[in-house]
Amino acid sequence: MSARGFLSIALLASTCLAAPAAADTLRDALVSAYETNPNLTAAREGQRATNESVPLAKANGRLRVTVQPTYVENVLQDSGASVVQARGVSINGTISAPLYAGGGIKNAVRAAENRVEAGFANLRGTESAIFSAVVGAYMDVIRDESIVDLNRAQVGVLTVNLDATRDRFEIGDLTRTDVAQSEARLALATSNQETARANLIRSKEVYIQLVGREPGQLQAPPPLPNLPSTPDAAVAVALESNPDLIAARESRQAAGFDRRAANASRLPSVSVFTAPTYSNALGSISSNIPGFSADNSALSAQAGVRATLPLYQGGQPAAQIRQAQARLGQAQELEIAAEREVIAQTRASYASWRAALDVIAASERAVSANELSLEGTRAENGVGNRTILDILNAEQELLNSKVQLVAARRNAYVAGFTLLAAMGKAEARDLGLEGGALYDPVADYNKIDGAWNDWSSQPDPVAKSTRTVDTAAQKADIEPILINGKAR
Repeated sequence: MSARGFLSIALLASTCLAAPAAADTLRDALVSAYETNPNLTAAREGQRATNESVPLAKANGRLRVTVQPTYVENVLQDSGASVVQARGVSINGTISAPLYAGGGIKNAVRAAENRVEAGFANLRGTESAIFSAVVGAYMDVIRDESIVDLNRAQVGVLTVNLDATRDRFEIGDLTRTDVAQSEARLALATSNQETARANLIRSKEVYIQLVGREPGQLQAPPPLPNLPSTPDAAVAVALESNPDLIAARESRQAAGFDRRAANASRLPSVSVFTAPTYSNALGSISSNIPGFSADNSALSAQAGVRATLPLYQGGQPAAQIRQAQARLGQAQELEIAAEREVIAQTRASYASWRAALDVIAASERAVSANELSLEGTRAENGVGNRTILDILNAEQELLNSKVQLVAARRNAYVAGFTLLAAMGKAEARDLGLEGGALYDPVADYNKIDGAWNDWSSQPDPVAKSTRTVDTAAQKADIEPILINGKAR
């Protein structure tokens, strides 16, 4: 049987014996990860915690109201006192509000707002990183499934070759060396097949980790949109949209407001206050003075303006300012570091993407050439001009070029997506995931931005991500192939 005939039978057997699986698209995988990936849902909860820094900062500029009720039993009285009170209750209240705090409150609020903006950007970065990982895992499964199929087909071809070589050896047409060479190549192909199966299992498990469910029959991914024409164009977009760089900028601005807020520690502060007091003896006042009468209750209040002028605080204000200055300097340097990293990552991703496209073109040419080479080598072997080893080498070169082509297609797609992520264009809205409700961090923030009620509350959170403990251990089963009517 010819190798081409074997391949046709192998493909037919694969089609007939493969169990049907639900089709999955890349969009399905991204939507599932967007909704259920624990790292992404954890980042959203972290952002909600960051949002609360703004109400916390604003609270320092709002009213403070306290009430202190007290009940007293006078258990020991002066026996010589002419007026005694057995018990009493008092209620002391205080209402205060800051008028001026040296700019500390205002700048603390602005710093908190910038950190919220930095959090938004970090959340975008987490989303983009997870999407990049999902794309990589998706393409890894497709690649490794193809490599398993290629290696399985190679085992089938070499099995046919070995059978034919043994037959020719039996009639004295070939030598024992030819048989040994064929056996060695089949053993090597079998080991490569097992390695490919292990790689496929690993890729499937990574897919489950990221997406939250087992991969079905993965479809070819759609073309990537809006890829740049030059590395400079990619960098220009990245400098405006990369979430890591935006987060670094916002953090630097927040550190600047922290530096201004630190000045408030050595400036005067002014507040207004009122302090009402109510007391009641509960009818327990008695006197041995004839005709004595006393009021059992009293109400008083005072109001005023209080100014605090710090004169000396042990060097604390200066230390706070120096600390804020150092942190501002750190944030400035980290912004430049982030800019460098974004530029390098974008240029490298562009180069990897373009190189992978070139590898695809070269690999396609190599596959075509190796197919012709193998066909010619077999024909020449039939007339005695080529050896069995020549055929084995030609078959291996064809397999290598096909594997390289499959890997290059995977690498090109992943590199292209990584490039989009570096440019800040790999988020849910960029990828057309609007079919469901998208998480809106700004809407979450707006709900609590002006919150002032001490007694407002929300229910405790419940985990939104899915567990994978119930998913089955992945396999890379190989369907039997038919050779001369027998399953191998």
